[in-house]
Amino acid sequence: MLKEFKKFIMTGNVIDLAVAVILAGAISLVVKGFTTDIMMPIVGHFAGGLDFADMKVVLDQAVVGADGKIVKPENAVMYGNWINAIINLIIVGFVLFLMVKAYNKTKKPKEEAPAAPKGPTQEELLAEIRDELKKQSK
Repeated sequence: MLKEFKKFIMTGNVIDLAVAVILAGAISLVVKGFTTDIMMPIVGHFAGGLDFADMKVVLDQAVVGADGKIVKPENAVMYGNWINAIINLIIVGFVLFLMVKAYNKTKKPKEEAPAAPKGPTQEELLAEIRDELKKQSK
């Protein structure tokens, strides 16, 4: 049973899946960095210097004590982070689309094996048997 388990684990599909998961994690970090550090400042520039991460709706203001320390932090809906996440999703989807498209170009189309030569029909076999029987009876 251990042999069968090892055979199952080491099949190409399992290894391909493991590589895909590791690569997806690495690509996610790269794309997130690209989105956060390169794309969002450009989008913010064309949006009038707006940083989406700072966009929010404050539900409760922060309470600051007499000594300047925050007694109660503000409660806010950070919808700018959600906009950043949507832009990140679009970029990741586009990058994955390009990767799959490039991968599909590298795959060679499967060549169909030539058809096996057809054997004789039943009538031809019966005719051969008849001819052999005639030869043997002479």
